[in-house]
Amino acid sequence: MADVAHHAGVSSQTVSRVSNGLSNVDESTRQRVLDSMQTLGYRPNGAARALKSGRFNTIGVIMFTLGTLGNMRTLDAIATEAAKADYSLTLIPLPDPTLGAVSGAYRRLSDQAVDGVVIVFEAALLDKGDITLPPGLPVVVIDSNSGSGYPVVDTDQAEGARKATEYLLSLGHRQVFHIAGPPTSFSAVHRIEAWQATLLEAGITPPPVLHGDWTTESGYRRGLELGRRDDVTAIFAANDQMALGVLRALHELGRDVPGEVSVVGFDDMEEAHSFWPPLTTVRQNFADVGRVAMANLLTQISGERGVAGTTTVSTELVVRDSTGPAPR
Repeated sequence: MADVAHHAGVSSQTVSRVSNGLSNVDESTRQRVLDSMQTLGYRPNGAARALKSGRFNTIGVIMFTLGTLGNMRTLDAIATEAAKADYSLTLIPLPDPTLGAVSGAYRRLSDQAVDGVVIVFEAALLDKGDITLPPGLPVVVIDSNSGSGYPVVDTDQAEGARKATEYLLSLGHRQVFHIAGPPTSFSAVHRIEAWQATLLEAGITPPPVLHGDWTTESGYRRGLELGRRDDVTAIFAANDQMALGVLRALHELGRDVPGEVSVVGFDDMEEAHSFWPPLTTVRQNFADVGRVAMANLLTQISGERGVAGTTTVSTELVVRDSTGPAPR
């Protein structure tokens, strides 16, 4: 810094102001300092700056799996919003969805100089229903029923499942069958409950739930089961991958989509419009989930109080060619 100050003919305090992006420096002086920095190859010491300010400009992310579309899109949205705010990410993926594993990862991040933590739940905690984390770091939870202790941001899972079910009923289908995600998944459970409630409100007894594991193969297997039944005219799959498996099964069984059976998915993955037929699905806005979560976390990091309770991001039903009127 002293070398830059000498080269630019300014004080070390002026160099510090320029390197920290402060506005109380004349523009011509700022440019002269920046030119000297470039000439001398000067780079501010981020570690020293962090020790002095107590800010590390790093966000920790705890996530159970990177293998699902929802989690990957959510992570991408968090990373995008973090970059806009000049923060980097430290990711800790956990294969073990238990309270102990989450608490251990949280403590690790506490020791690794992060300013806050985002926790993304794909599966329910197996050994306790609510999260209990050590106090200290700001935290935001995505896709979870974490109790009242932490801010939660999630897609409105119930709204999305309700829209899918109501749309199929509006087409004249007398029953809607559901291929759900794993019973340990919070989002899968929310969608099941909304699907059941919507049918009951319409005076229809919900049929038994068929569970998949989010994969195309599990949707294919369940699609073969349902496709062999003449009374099945409408299927709501809990994600687009399973819906794709259902479409394959129905094609192999000679069932016309949507002439005989209508199919709705959930997520609106990028390829959904290229399924055959193009898939009607519920669009999740993962970018908004990441934006809202990061805004809440950065508010806490700044010393203010974040939004408490659960903040939900609305869904959108995207109608394409995989759905049609119920057959006579």
